[in-house]
Amino acid sequence: MCGICGIIRFDKKPIVETKIKLMMQNMKHRGPDDEGLFVADNVCLGHVRLSIIDLSPLGHQPMFSDDGCFVIVYNGEVYNYIELRQELIAKGYKFRSNTDTEVVINAYIEWGAECLNKFNGMWAFVIYNKVKKELFCARDRYGIKPFYYYFDNEQFIFASEISPILTLLEKKPTPNNQTIFDYLVFNRTDQTEQTFFNEIKKLQHGHSLSIQNADFRIQKWYNLRERVSAAKGFKSGEEFKEVFKSAIEMRLRSDVPIGVCLSGGLDSSSIVSVMIKDFNKIYLNTFSAIYGKGNRGDESEFIDEYKPQLVNMFFTSPSANSLLKDISIFVKAHCEPIPSTSPYAQFKVMELAKDNAVVTLDGQGADEELAGYHYFFGFYFKDLFRNYRWVTLLKEMLSYLGNHNSIYGLKTFFYFLMPLFVKTRTRVVEKGYLQLDFVNSYFKNNTIASSLYNSSSLNDALLDHFEYKLEHLLKWEDRNSMWFSLESRVPFLDYRLVEKTLATSSDMKIKKGMTKNILREAMLNILPEKIRLRKDKIGFITPEDEWFREKKFKEYINQILNSESLRSREIINTDKAKILYEKHLNKEIQISKEIWKWLNLELWYREFID
Repeated sequence: MCGICGIIRFDKKPIVETKIKLMMQNMKHRGPDDEGLFVADNVCLGHVRLSIIDLSPLGHQPMFSDDGCFVIVYNGEVYNYIELRQELIAKGYKFRSNTDTEVVINAYIEWGAECLNKFNGMWAFVIYNKVKKELFCARDRYGIKPFYYYFDNEQFIFASEISPILTLLEKKPTPNNQTIFDYLVFNRTDQTEQTFFNEIKKLQHGHSLSIQNADFRIQKWYNLRERVSAAKGFKSGEEFKEVFKSAIEMRLRSDVPIGVCLSGGLDSSSIVSVMIKDFNKIYLNTFSAIYGKGNRGDESEFIDEYKPQLVNMFFTSPSANSLLKDISIFVKAHCEPIPSTSPYAQFKVMELAKDNAVVTLDGQGADEELAGYHYFFGFYFKDLFRNYRWVTLLKEMLSYLGNHNSIYGLKTFFYFLMPLFVKTRTRVVEKGYLQLDFVNSYFKNNTIASSLYNSSSLNDALLDHFEYKLEHLLKWEDRNSMWFSLESRVPFLDYRLVEKTLATSSDMKIKKGMTKNILREAMLNILPEKIRLRKDKIGFITPEDEWFREKKFKEYINQILNSESLRSREIINTDKAKILYEKHLNKEIQISKEIWKWLNLELWYREFID
C-alpha cells in the first residue's frame, strides 16, 4: 500500500525532478517508510512506500525487471501473489524479493494486460516499457485503489490523490458544476470519470490506460455483468461461508499487525467472528466508534457482544467538538466534498487504529453485494411486481412492515416506478434550497436517475450499484485509512465472492422482510445471535443532527450561511437555507445531511478553488 505519481511530457521538454518530488511530498502520508523516483526520456515516476509485505529494502520502488526493460510503481495488494509466484517460477522467472510487486511486474511481462484477470486484490499501478516507450496503467475491478490524472497536448500527470496533481497545474482549478449538482441532489459522487475539478479525471474501475507516442487509449478490461452472467450463484449459506472464509484468509497475508474496524453491524462482525473461530485470532485488535448508549449512531450493545471473546478492543467517541477541531484537516484529507459526516466517524476510527495496526479489515461492499440498504426493498418489490409475483410481494411487504415498523421500503418502491424525469424533479424539489438557474443548467445532464434508480430487478440494481455507487465509499475509505498511513482491506470485495453472490437469486438476499439472508444463514453458530438477527441498519454514522444544534456549531453554520462567498457562488439560495436550518434547530425537520453538504462544499471551495 503506497502512493504513486508520475509525469510524461509529450512536448519533449525535460522533466523537472523537483515537481515529482513535490507530488511525492504531498502524499507522504500514503508511504512514510520509503520513497524513490525514476527519470528517463520524457517519463518520470514517483513512489512513496508503506511497507506491508517484505519489509526489507528489496521492496523499494520504482522496481525494475531483471533485464531492466520494465519499471513499475504500484499501490495495492495482490493477495494471491504466492500462488502466482510459483506459477511464474515454473515458467523460468527468478525473484529477488518476497514482494507482490515483483510478481505483478513479472506477470505483466509474461501475460501482458491479461495478467489483470489473474490478480485477486486491489491495485492501481503503472508499468513503463523502456524499449517500446509505452506506459501501461491499470486499476482493480471495483475501484478500491484510486488513480487520478490530468491530460493535455503537452503532458500526462497521474497520482493516487488529486492534491499532488493540483500542485503542478499552472492555472487555478475550476469546479465541475455537474458533479456538484449530483452531489447536492442525489448525495452521489464518483459515478463517472468526472471529479469535482474540471481539469482532473479518474481512471474508472476495471479499466486500463496506455500511452505510446502521445497516443492515449483507455480500455475496459473487466466486465462485471458478463462475469456474473457466466457465474453460478450460491445454493446455500454453507457454500457462501467457504468462499467468505477464503477471502478473509487471503487478506491475512501480511508482515505487519492487522486489526478490524468493528462497527457492531452484520458485516464487520462477520469478519471478526470468522477470524476468531476459524483463524483463532483472539488477540485481534478491533477499533470502534461509540457515542453513548441511547444516542443516535451508537452500537455499543452489539460491539459489547465481543468483550468475552476479545482482549484488545479500542474505542473512540467522535463529537461536535472534535469535528469542529478536525474539520479543516478532514476537508483537506478528502480533497472532494462528501455527503454526510459518516466518513468522519471512520476517519476517527482510523486515527485510533494507527498506533495498534498497519492493516485493517473492513466490511465495505457487503451492502451493495447483499442488498443491505433498506431502499433495496423498493427494488425487490418492483422486481416482484413486474414479474407478477403479487402474492409474494404482499407477503414481503407485510413482513417488511412487521420487522421494521417503517414505510420507507414502500416509499422507495413507488419512487422507483416513477418516470426518470419525475425521479430527478422529486429529488430537486425536496431539497428546497437550490438556485433555480443552477438547477436548470444541470438538471438534464445528470445520469444518476437512469443509472442507479431505474434498475429493472433487485439483482440488476446491485450490479448498477457496483458500477455507479460503490466507488465513492471505497474512495472515502482509502482517504481515511491512508491519511493515517494504514492499509484497509475489504474481504467482501474478493471478486470470487462478488461474482457468485451477484449471480445468486434475489430471494436468497432478501427474504421475509430481512436483508442479507444468505450471510445470516452462513453465520449461524458463528455470529452472536443478537447481531446475526438484528433488523436495523446503522454503520459508521454519527449523531450529526444533534451536533448541528449545539451552540458552537450553530455559530459556525450561521457564519457560513451568512458569508458573501457562499451566496456569490449562485448554487445555494442562502435565504432558503437559513430558514431550513432554523427549522432544524427547532426540531421541526431533520436535515443534517443537507447542512453538512452546505458546509463541506463551501469549505472545499475555500481550500481548493478560491
